[in-house]
Amino acid sequence: RMVEVGTTNRTRIRDYRKAIGPDTGMILKVHPSNYRIEGFTEEAAYRDLAALAAEGGIPFVADVGSGLLDARTPWLDGPPPAWLSDEPAVRQTLEAGADLVLFSGDKLLGGPQAGLIVGRAGLIEEIRSHPIARAVRIGGGALAALAVTLEMYAAGRAGEIPFWKMASLPTAGLEARSLAAASTIGPAASVEQGLSLPGAGSVPGKGIPGPIVVVGSPPATAWGRLLAAAPPIVTRREPRGLVADLRTVDPGDDAHVADSIARACRS
Repeated sequence: RMVEVGTTNRTRIRDYRKAIGPDTGMILKVHPSNYRIEGFTEEAAYRDLAALAAEGGIPFVADVGSGLLDARTPWLDGPPPAWLSDEPAVRQTLEAGADLVLFSGDKLLGGPQAGLIVGRAGLIEEIRSHPIARAVRIGGGALAALAVTLEMYAAGRAGEIPFWKMASLPTAGLEARSLAAASTIGPAASVEQGLSLPGAGSVPGKGIPGPIVVVGSPPATAWGRLLAAAPPIVTRREPRGLVADLRTVDPGDDAHVADSIARACRS
């Protein structure tokens, strides 16, 4: 039986302490990966929850969601990006005392869709031997892809993983590509500052700042035409117009994307 602790916006360590009883098997904290609560908020720190769990002789389990391995992002040049400031990381959560940490294999990790559990060997072995473990175990193909992803982290090459490569694109190069695309699309297109949204259940409410292509007052049918293209081209509909973010486009496809948008926006 799961017992909820505290309230939606404010939960203190004393709320957890009051909720612990003789039948409590563990303390679980789940990070809200795809939504964000702002304003009058408070939450218990991982370190405090780990200490409380240790007092009661029960494990503390943290689901950090998106799979950021290390808050220091040593695979990127420079300091950690600001858009990651509120995202819990696997390494630091373990260092805070969590017995088990749960996270995704895709999203910020950049690998295949999967669920990962790391932590104390004894607890991991208990999970492995549970009858349901066989039913939810990862498939061979996903396991191979996950192994390659983790090997890139171990080799210091995580910056080459597609997600991180896109997330860390230099602004100057992205702006030059955006200007070239806007020129191809025509006079209705301009380059403005915007946000690339990581999405997929990670860093809610945050974005990566950078240049985007905006087509003002596009025909109502433009978005649908682009989705029906081969391959489909996914743009964003915003009040200022149709938005194309080249951060997620291979540079070799820039011309095709720009030509497709130009055709779709013709009346």
